[in-house]
Amino acid sequence: MINVALHFIRYADIQELATTGALMTSDPVAAAAVLIEGIVPVDAVEAHHQNLASSWIASTSDIFRRVKPRTPDPHLVSYAVLVDRQRRRILLGEHRLAGLWLPPGGHVEPGEHPVQTVRREAHEELGIDVEPLDGDTAPCFITWTMTRGPDPHTDVSLWFLLRGDLNQSLRWDRGEFASVQWWSVDELRTAPAHQFDPHQARFLNKLETLAI
Repeated sequence: MINVALHFIRYADIQELATTGALMTSDPVAAAAVLIEGIVPVDAVEAHHQNLASSWIASTSDIFRRVKPRTPDPHLVSYAVLVDRQRRRILLGEHRLAGLWLPPGGHVEPGEHPVQTVRREAHEELGIDVEPLDGDTAPCFITWTMTRGPDPHTDVSLWFLLRGDLNQSLRWDRGEFASVQWWSVDELRTAPAHQFDPHQARFLNKLETLAI
């Protein structure tokens, strides 16, 4: 069973903040820094990525992508990872630009709280409203990743766990994804690693570590 024991911001608080507009904080960089510091690393790699991200965010306020595809470099990303706990499945999309199976998500807009990014991207890319997996809106995982393609850059990605259901109706963005699929944990473990985010296997390890 996949479960998460990390708690930082209650979903009810996020709903209230979204209603009042307070997620567009006066100090969005500080908000992102708090989320990054709250993550408990699963291994030495994640600890290194967290340290890189913390040092970066302490050195600049320019953390949100302003110009496509790579300005500034690095910049902040939120992943929206839908999990069907009962069936032990995770939703991934076959991303057209990246050529990888990735969680939905995207770049955090200037002045936007990363949690609001997750809600916005889920609506834009999947056509759904989302709730945290266990009422916990803190990211469970952080990665520092050099992207592939003609304009490589560094994405600092916060991975958020969301409540999903294999049978729920999705209106996914055909321009963003060639297809979407609910993958079992076993399928993700045995599929060729090059099809996924380079940190996907470590993310699965994180889920196992957090399992109760």
